[in-house]
Amino acid sequence: MKVIIFGASGSIGRNLVSQALEQGHAVTAFVRDPARFDMQHDKLSIAVGDVLEATSVQKAVAGHDAVMCTIGAGRKGGVRAEGTRNIIAAMKAASVRRLICQSTLGIGESWNNLNVFWKYLMFGLFIRPAFLDHVEQEKLVRESGLDWSIVRPAAFTDGGLTGQYRHGFPATANDTKLEISRADVADFMLKNLVDNTYLRKTPGLSY
Repeated sequence: MKVIIFGASGSIGRNLVSQALEQGHAVTAFVRDPARFDMQHDKLSIAVGDVLEATSVQKAVAGHDAVMCTIGAGRKGGVRAEGTRNIIAAMKAASVRRLICQSTLGIGESWNNLNVFWKYLMFGLFIRPAFLDHVEQEKLVRESGLDWSIVRPAAFTDGGLTGQYRHGFPATANDTKLEISRADVADFMLKNLVDNTYLRKTPGLSY
C-alpha cells in the first residue's frame, strides 16, 4: 500500500516508518523539520509541512491508500485534535478513506482499564492537557465518516518488537500491565492496514 504517516519523526512514527518499509509498503513521512529525520529508503518519500497548516496537509495526503496518525505534543494539548481535523479534511478532499489513529488508553470506556495512578495523578493532573486533546481528537475521528480505527495504547516503553500483546480487551479488564513498547504499538497499527477486525472500533493495547 501507499501510506502517509503523520508524526513520522516521533517515537511511534519512526517505528511505523521502518516497519512499514520492511513490510514492503511505499511510505510518505510527513515531517515539519526534515533535518531531524534521517531515515532513507528507496520506497520512502518525505513531505515537509506543519500538520496545523491545512494546505500542506491536503497537498501531502493526495494519492495515498491510507493515512496513519501519531501526532502529538508531549504533555501539551492543542496539536492532536487540530492536526487531525486538517488530516480528516484532506482525506475527504482526496477521497482517501482509511485512517488509523493513535490515541491513548483511558479515553471513553477504556477509562475503566486504568488504575488510580493513571486516573487521578497522570491524566487527572500531570498530563491532563494531552488527555483532553486526545478526547477531542477521537471525537473528530468518530464523526468523520471515514473508515477509521482508533488504537488506544497503554504507557510507552522502549522495549523491542515482540508481537505478543493484548488488544481489544473489554473495559472491565483491570489485569493488564498498562504498558506497551513503541515497536509493538507500530506493529499493531500496521496490522490494521490489512485487517478490518477493528474497523470503526477503538481497541486498547497493552501487555
